Amino acid sequence: MENFDQIFTLLAENEGITLNLDILETGVINIIALIGILVYVGRDFLGSSLEARKSDIVTGVQDAEERLNEANKRLTEAQKQLTQANVVITEIKTETVATKKLLLQADANQSKKDLTTRFSRALATFRTKERQIFLEVKQQIITLVLKRTATRAQQAFGQKERATVLINETITKLEGDLL
Repeated sequence: MENFDQIFTLLAENEGITLNLDILETGVINIIALIGILVYVGRDFLGSSLEARKSDIVTGVQDAEERLNEANKRLTEAQKQLTQANVVITEIKTETVATKKLLLQADANQSKKDLTTRFSRALATFRTKERQIFLEVKQQIITLVLKRTATRAQQAFGQKERATVLINETITKLEGDLL
Protein backbone atom coordinates (compact mmCIF):
# COMPACT_ATOMS: atom_id res chain seq x y z
CA MET A 1 0.00 0.00 0.00
CA GLU A 2 2.91 2.27 0.69
CA ASN A 3 4.19 1.95 -2.92
CA PHE A 4 0.76 2.66 -4.22
CA ASP A 5 0.66 5.89 -2.25
CA GLN A 6 4.10 6.86 -3.54
CA ILE A 7 2.97 6.49 -7.16
CA PHE A 8 0.18 8.97 -6.64
CA THR A 9 2.53 11.31 -4.80
CA LEU A 10 5.03 11.25 -7.72
CA LEU A 11 2.29 11.89 -10.24
CA ALA A 12 1.05 14.87 -8.26
CA GLU A 13 4.56 16.40 -8.03
CA ASN A 14 5.42 15.93 -11.77
CA GLU A 15 2.20 17.42 -13.03
CA GLY A 16 0.62 14.17 -14.32
CA ILE A 17 1.54 11.68 -17.03
CA THR A 18 2.94 12.99 -20.31
CA LEU A 19 4.18 11.44 -23.56
CA ASN A 20 7.94 11.60 -24.08
CA LEU A 21 8.74 12.01 -27.80
CA ASP A 22 12.52 12.01 -27.46
CA ILE A 23 13.71 8.91 -29.30
CA LEU A 24 17.08 8.69 -27.55
CA GLU A 25 15.62 9.01 -24.10
CA THR A 26 12.87 6.44 -24.56
CA GLY A 27 15.10 3.59 -25.95
CA VAL A 28 13.06 3.01 -29.08
CA ILE A 29 16.24 2.64 -31.14
CA ASN A 30 17.51 -0.02 -28.75
CA ILE A 31 14.26 -1.94 -28.99
CA ILE A 32 14.23 -1.76 -32.83
CA ALA A 33 17.87 -2.93 -32.97
CA LEU A 34 17.11 -5.80 -30.62
CA ILE A 35 14.11 -6.90 -32.72
CA GLY A 36 16.21 -6.69 -35.91
CA ILE A 37 19.00 -8.84 -34.43
CA LEU A 38 16.46 -11.37 -33.17
CA VAL A 39 14.79 -11.58 -36.60
CA TYR A 40 18.14 -11.96 -38.40
CA VAL A 41 19.59 -14.55 -36.04
CA GLY A 42 16.37 -16.41 -35.21
CA ARG A 43 14.98 -16.51 -38.73
CA ASP A 44 16.55 -19.88 -39.58
CA PHE A 45 15.75 -21.36 -36.20
CA LEU A 46 12.20 -20.02 -36.13
CA GLY A 47 11.65 -20.82 -39.84
CA SER A 48 12.67 -24.46 -39.44
CA SER A 49 10.68 -24.74 -36.24
CA LEU A 50 7.63 -23.20 -37.90
CA GLU A 51 8.08 -25.45 -40.97
CA ALA A 52 8.25 -28.52 -38.71
CA ARG A 53 5.18 -27.35 -36.84
CA LYS A 54 3.39 -26.66 -40.14
CA SER A 55 4.22 -30.13 -41.48
CA ASP A 56 3.08 -31.70 -38.18
CA ILE A 57 -0.20 -29.81 -38.39
CA VAL A 58 -0.70 -30.74 -42.05
CA THR A 59 0.05 -34.40 -41.26
CA GLY A 60 -2.34 -34.29 -38.32
CA VAL A 61 -5.10 -32.77 -40.45
CA GLN A 62 -4.57 -35.37 -43.20
CA ASP A 63 -4.65 -38.19 -40.63
CA ALA A 64 -7.83 -36.74 -39.16
CA GLU A 65 -9.40 -36.54 -42.63
CA GLU A 66 -8.43 -40.17 -43.31
CA ARG A 67 -9.91 -41.27 -40.00
CA LEU A 68 -13.05 -39.27 -40.79
CA ASN A 69 -13.35 -40.97 -44.20
CA GLU A 70 -12.84 -44.40 -42.63
CA ALA A 71 -15.38 -43.60 -39.94
CA ASN A 72 -17.89 -42.52 -42.61
CA LYS A 73 -17.28 -45.76 -44.53
CA ARG A 74 -17.79 -47.81 -41.36
CA LEU A 75 -20.92 -45.81 -40.58
CA THR A 76 -22.28 -46.52 -44.07
CA GLU A 77 -21.47 -50.22 -43.71
CA ALA A 78 -23.05 -50.31 -40.25
CA GLN A 79 -26.20 -48.66 -41.63
CA LYS A 80 -26.34 -51.26 -44.43
CA GLN A 81 -25.91 -54.05 -41.87
CA LEU A 82 -28.63 -52.50 -39.72
CA THR A 83 -30.96 -52.40 -42.71
CA GLN A 84 -30.16 -56.03 -43.51
CA ALA A 85 -30.67 -56.99 -39.87
CA ASN A 86 -34.06 -55.24 -39.88
CA VAL A 87 -35.03 -57.16 -43.04
CA VAL A 88 -33.95 -60.44 -41.42
CA ILE A 89 -35.85 -59.57 -38.23
CA THR A 90 -38.97 -58.81 -40.27
CA GLU A 91 -38.63 -62.13 -42.12
CA ILE A 92 -38.16 -63.97 -38.83
CA LYS A 93 -41.25 -62.30 -37.38
CA THR A 94 -43.27 -63.22 -40.48
CA GLU A 95 -42.03 -66.81 -40.37
CA THR A 96 -42.79 -66.97 -36.64
CA VAL A 97 -46.36 -65.79 -37.18
CA ALA A 98 -46.82 -68.28 -40.03
CA THR A 99 -45.37 -71.10 -37.91
CA LYS A 100 -47.64 -70.16 -35.01
CA LYS A 101 -50.64 -70.22 -37.32
CA LEU A 102 -49.64 -73.63 -38.67
CA LEU A 103 -49.10 -75.01 -35.18
CA LEU A 104 -52.43 -73.64 -33.98
CA GLN A 105 -54.16 -75.07 -37.05
CA ALA A 106 -52.49 -78.45 -36.46
CA ASP A 107 -53.52 -78.34 -32.81
CA ALA A 108 -57.08 -77.43 -33.81
CA ASN A 109 -57.21 -80.27 -36.34
CA GLN A 110 -55.83 -82.74 -33.79
CA SER A 111 -58.35 -81.51 -31.22
CA LYS A 112 -61.16 -81.98 -33.77
CA LYS A 113 -59.97 -85.53 -34.48
CA ASP A 114 -59.74 -86.29 -30.77
CA LEU A 115 -63.21 -84.89 -30.16
CA THR A 116 -64.63 -86.80 -33.13
CA THR A 117 -63.07 -90.02 -31.86
CA ARG A 118 -64.33 -89.44 -28.35
CA PHE A 119 -67.79 -88.54 -29.62
CA SER A 120 -67.88 -91.67 -31.80
CA ARG A 121 -66.84 -93.82 -28.85
CA ALA A 122 -69.40 -92.15 -26.60
CA LEU A 123 -72.08 -92.64 -29.28
CA ALA A 124 -71.12 -96.28 -29.73
CA THR A 125 -71.17 -96.80 -25.97
CA PHE A 126 -74.55 -95.09 -25.79
CA ARG A 127 -75.97 -97.28 -28.58
CA THR A 128 -74.59 -100.40 -26.93
CA LYS A 129 -76.13 -99.42 -23.61
CA GLU A 130 -79.38 -98.54 -25.36
CA ARG A 131 -79.46 -101.92 -27.07
CA GLN A 132 -78.69 -103.71 -23.80
CA ILE A 133 -81.45 -101.80 -22.02
CA PHE A 134 -83.82 -102.50 -24.92
CA LEU A 135 -83.01 -106.23 -24.77
CA GLU A 136 -83.41 -106.27 -20.98
CA VAL A 137 -86.76 -104.50 -21.21
CA LYS A 138 -87.84 -106.87 -24.02
CA GLN A 139 -86.77 -109.85 -21.94
CA GLN A 140 -88.71 -108.56 -18.93
CA ILE A 141 -91.81 -107.96 -21.06
CA ILE A 142 -91.56 -111.45 -22.54
CA THR A 143 -91.11 -112.95 -19.10
CA LEU A 144 -94.14 -111.08 -17.80
CA VAL A 145 -96.22 -112.08 -20.85
CA LEU A 146 -95.17 -115.70 -20.47
CA LYS A 147 -96.01 -115.71 -16.78
CA ARG A 148 -99.36 -114.13 -17.44
CA THR A 149 -100.05 -116.50 -20.35
CA ALA A 150 -99.04 -119.44 -18.23
CA THR A 151 -101.29 -118.26 -15.44
CA ARG A 152 -104.27 -117.76 -17.79
CA ALA A 153 -103.62 -121.03 -19.56
CA GLN A 154 -103.59 -122.85 -16.25
CA GLN A 155 -106.77 -121.11 -15.26
CA ALA A 156 -108.39 -121.87 -18.61
CA PHE A 157 -107.14 -125.42 -19.09
CA GLY A 158 -106.45 -126.44 -15.56
CA GLN A 159 -103.90 -129.15 -14.91
CA LYS A 160 -104.26 -130.92 -18.19
CA GLU A 161 -101.42 -132.24 -20.30
CA ARG A 162 -102.60 -130.42 -23.36
CA ALA A 163 -102.14 -127.06 -21.61
CA THR A 164 -98.59 -127.94 -20.66
CA VAL A 165 -97.70 -128.94 -24.22
CA LEU A 166 -99.29 -125.76 -25.62
CA ILE A 167 -97.39 -123.60 -23.15
CA ASN A 168 -94.05 -125.28 -23.96
CA GLU A 169 -94.64 -124.89 -27.70
CA THR A 170 -95.49 -121.20 -27.29
CA ILE A 171 -92.38 -120.64 -25.16
CA THR A 172 -90.21 -122.39 -27.72
CA LYS A 173 -91.60 -120.24 -30.55
CA LEU A 174 -91.18 -117.04 -28.59
CA GLU A 175 -87.59 -117.87 -27.64
CA GLY A 176 -86.72 -118.33 -31.30
CA ASP A 177 -88.18 -114.91 -32.14
CA LEU A 178 -86.35 -113.23 -29.30
CA LEU A 179 -82.91 -114.38 -30.27
